[in-house]
Parts: sequence; structure tokens; C-alpha cells
Amino acid sequence: MISKWNYLPLTTEQKKLEAALAQRYASVPPISELLVQRGITSVEEAEKFFRPSLRDLHDPFLMPEMDKAVDRLNRAMGSKEKIMVYGDYDVDGTTAVALVYKYLQIFYSNIDYYIPTRYEDGYGISRHTIDEFAAQGVGLVIILDCGIKAIDEIAYARELGIDFIICDHHVPDDALPPAAAVLNPKLEGCTYPCPDLSGCGVGFKLMQAFAQSNGLDQSDLYGMLDLVAVSIAADIVPMTDENRIMAYHGLKRLNSNPNTGLRAIIKICQLLGREITISDVIFKIGPRINASGRMQSGKEAVDLLVSRDMADALERARNIDQYNKDRKELDKRITTEANAILDAHSEQFKARKSIVIYNKDWHKGIIGIVASRLTELYYKPSVVLTFSNGLATGSARSVQGFDIYSAVDSCRDLLENFGGHTYAVGLSMKEEHIPEFTRRFEKFIADNITPEQLTPLTEIDAFITFADITNEFITLLKRFNPFGPGNTKPVFCTRAVMDFGTSKLVGKQLEHIKLELVDNTSGKVLNGIAFNMAKYFDHISSGKPFDICYTIEENKHAATSNSIQLLIKDIHVDESTK
Repeated sequence: MISKWNYLPLTTEQKKLEAALAQRYASVPPISELLVQRGITSVEEAEKFFRPSLRDLHDPFLMPEMDKAVDRLNRAMGSKEKIMVYGDYDVDGTTAVALVYKYLQIFYSNIDYYIPTRYEDGYGISRHTIDEFAAQGVGLVIILDCGIKAIDEIAYARELGIDFIICDHHVPDDALPPAAAVLNPKLEGCTYPCPDLSGCGVGFKLMQAFAQSNGLDQSDLYGMLDLVAVSIAADIVPMTDENRIMAYHGLKRLNSNPNTGLRAIIKICQLLGREITISDVIFKIGPRINASGRMQSGKEAVDLLVSRDMADALERARNIDQYNKDRKELDKRITTEANAILDAHSEQFKARKSIVIYNKDWHKGIIGIVASRLTELYYKPSVVLTFSNGLATGSARSVQGFDIYSAVDSCRDLLENFGGHTYAVGLSMKEEHIPEFTRRFEKFIADNITPEQLTPLTEIDAFITFADITNEFITLLKRFNPFGPGNTKPVFCTRAVMDFGTSKLVGKQLEHIKLELVDNTSGKVLNGIAFNMAKYFDHISSGKPFDICYTIEENKHAATSNSIQLLIKDIHVDESTK
């Protein structure tokens, strides 16, 4: 599938702002353009952007019902009630539970945590778990990264004398559970300045409010921002506003003095002694934490994250690492099986704007990953379903710019349960409803998606030449970190580059190209890697020019620490030169 390249030139007003910023960054012209694209309007704002400060975190009491939540928590601790910290089994949920439990444990001992199992308990809170809590004498449950739709369950808990504080960030329905407090920046009418917190981020704000209400020094809490950074990266929430502040300081903590459990994972990932980035969290640390909930129990991830003994943490990290290896094998097998089904019915699926695929024998913990892979491969909103606990249960993933939550919501009368975000939704239904769901889901998408949303799009931030890629440019570019939605890693385009004469095919099946490139602006030779682009090799090796769009990466395997590598996102060749 051919990717479309999109570049939006600066408006007249933006060019004025760029000119003002260029006075400060005159020696590195592309930097001013990148800053303006991110809404930076002055040198003062630029310096603030480059140095995110904890002083700029928002007052947690700006979130509706925060005062109720803190009051209920203080009363529970004052009367020595048993407090249960409960969370989802994914990275966001387990880091949230670890953070809240670890912080409150500093001041209070009658506290425990619970993570449901994906296979026995399912998503959210269940009645049988509430019964267990009642038997244990639990008076207050702090539920994190779930609970916003648990109306009946939380009403049942109230009958048993158990209160809930909900810390969630998923899209709510019109009716809310009868909790002691509901903290969710996505509530209708909520004016909290950062509406896109992770679930762990909401938990952090509750702890921040608790600390303020009790006049506590917040250094212990700030020391746990490594957990928040992991949740922000893994849950792919916007890297803007206080998310960026927390991620920035959390990454600093990950690189200097991470908590014991994260340090063990970092060692297992062979990241010790290297600068850990958001990409490392997304592709190495996060998947290992997630693998625990996918393959066994998310509680094992929390056990690791709250561990204080390095030997114990390393043993737990090794177990989780093995879960991740098992997960990769299952992921590969199920993705292959899903592609085989689509290939066998290629004409049928080709005519559709969406993919809904079902196999009752697939592993429940892997289907979200498979849905993501199908979306990336076919560039269509995708739903992958399996059978679990008497229901067809699945995950939906979307393409850029299309709200898949609305598509699933349009079929809510067919569903037993669903919840999620714009780009990712979990759902369950009776098996017999799959055909009708498939029909209506496809109709909604066909009626609402645009042709542009069904075409892979590469957004270009700036056109530059190799002469622009100086040491000063690289240094300033690093200060745009941490990257994520809303502050994506800049994608550059350079036209008419050529092979230096040494590019070659690499990989087990010679599917990748290791590049050495030049352009006509300098004598500089830059290294690059183009994954799965072997089809362009004949053109490249012929010495003919071509255009590239790419991100600039540090080559961590290079002999020198300051070596860079162009990670090629796409290649365009002039058809007339073939």
C-alpha cells in the first residue's frame, strides 16, 4: 500500500512567529518551524517547553470531586478501615496500582492491592470480587484505570458497606456509578486543564491532592513518576501539557534512580548504561509488564513493581520476561492465522472498509496486539474476537483520525460490555450476535470513514537537507523529547538523495536496506536503515536520485556515542527514472 506524504506549510501568522523564534535559533533554521508547529509562540515558551517543570503541574483539586475523594480517603485512614487498591491488568492499571499502593503504604499499613485475572475475572470489577472484599472487611476501594461503567457492581458494593473512589480515564456513559467520588477528566462538563491523563496519571493526581490536604512533602510522590512515565508511554496518551511534564521527569528517574522493580526490568531488557527513551518503554519495558496480565496474572507485575529487594525483583522480572517470549510466539502464530483467513476470503474483505474476524480458540491475551497488526497491515479499523467465559470477547483498533469508540457504541445493544478510547476499545457479546455486529459495524464505518482515513499518511514536519543536520541541530532536537501523540518525533523529508555506492540488503530474507546516502548540499555521508523496503533496492543501487522521509535516531550500536542514523519511514522514486 502506497503511503501519501502530507506537509502543511506554515500559515502567514505562523511564519511571523517563526521569524521571531529564528532570532534565537538562527543557526538551526528547522528548529523554529518545529516549535511553531507545536504551538510555541515565543522564546520564553520555547525555553519552558525545553525545560518541563514540576511547578507547572495543575492543581489536582481542579478535577471535579477531588475534594470528595480526598475526604473519603482521609476518613478511611482516620478510622483505620481496610483499603483495597484495585486496577486493570494492563500496564496503565498495574503501574497505577503500584504507585497508589506504594505511596499510601508510607503512611498507612491496613492496605492491600488486587488485580483481576483476564480469564477468570475479566475486565473491571465483578460481584464475586466484591464479595471477597466484604469478607475481608474492606471499607474503601480505590479503583484505577477501570470502573467508570460499573454501575450495578458499585451499587452492590454500597449495599455491603464498601465505598469506591473511581480513578478512570475511559469514556463514560451518561449515568455514573454511585461511588464516593468519580475522578475522570473525560466526564462531561469537566474543565480540568489536562483531559487526556493516563489511568496512572489520575491516580497520581489523587495522591498529589492527598499529600496537599495533609501538608506532606511531595518528594516521595515525585520519586514515583517513573511509574507514571511508563503508563503514559504504554497507553499512548497525548504527550502534551502535564503528561509531558510527568513523562519528562519520570524518564529522568528511569535513567538515574528507578524503583527496584523497574530497575530489574531495565536490566533484563539490557538497557543498563544506556539512555532510556519513550521508545524503550513502548517496545521493551511496557510489553514485559503487559505480558504478565496477558499470559498469567497482572498481579505478578504489581508484585514486581512494589518489590524492595533486588534479588526478588530480578527473579520476578525473569519470569515476566519469559511470559513476554511466550507472548511473542503466540502473537506470531495468531497473526499468521488471521492473515490466512483474510487471504482465503480476500475478495470479500477487500470490498469492506473494516475487518471483523473471529476464532474461538485464539488466546484472549493476544487479540489486542493482533488487532493492531491487522490495522497496520490493511489500514482498516479492525476487530479481533475470541471466546472466553461464555462470550465472544475482543479488541478493536482504529486507523489515524477515525473514532472507533463511536463505531462500537453504535452497536451497543448487541454488546454485553464495552469500553475504551478513540483508537482502542474492548468489547464482548454473545456469540450469536457476531454476524449482526459485523454487518452494523461495517455499515457505520462505511458511512462515516473518509477515503483519506483509509490511506496511510506520512506527516512531514519539515523539508531539510543533509547540510542542516549539524551537531547543534541534533542537540536541540533531543530537547523535544519525550515524544508521543501531540508531540510526535519530527519527520523530515530530503529530496534527491543518492546512494553513496555502499548501500546493501540485510536481514534474514534480505528484506531491509542498510543505506549510506548523500545529497547535493554537502559532502556528508549519512547512514540509514529502511525496514521492509527491499523493493526499492534496484533503483537505489542504480545511482538514481530518490526522496526519503525519515526520523533522526541515535545509533546505539555505533562505535561512537554521537553517531546518528536515519530511520526511513518511506521512499518515493520518480517513476520516469525507473
